[in-house]
Formats: sequence, C-alpha cells, structure tokens
Amino acid sequence: MDLNYLLSRHQLSLLAADNAASPEARMAHRGLAKGYGDRVRALQIAMGATSRLATVR
Repeated sequence: MDLNYLLSRHQLSLLAADNAASPEARMAHRGLAKGYGDRVRALQIAMGATSRLATVR
C-alpha cells in the first residue's frame, strides 16, 4: 500500500475521532488511526527508514 495513502487515512481518522458525536465513534476512529499508524511504521521499516525519534538524544 502507498505510504501517502496510509498517512492520509491516519490523519483523517484522527480528525474524525476529534469530531466524533459519541464516545463509541471516537474510540472506533482512534482504533482505525492506530491501525493505520502501525501499517505506516511497518512500511517505513520495510523501506529501510529509521525513526527520527531514535536519533534524538
């Protein structure tokens, strides 16, 4: 899957969580955001990218 697509879906899920009409919807959108974030990290690792946080001291 395309990294930009995953990043976009992650951001949209976070926005939807912020604007959710109920706690259940907020939790569902946060769950989607976490899933997209996990896929972003996995794709970055597969592409050989390193985390900026790992280099900050």
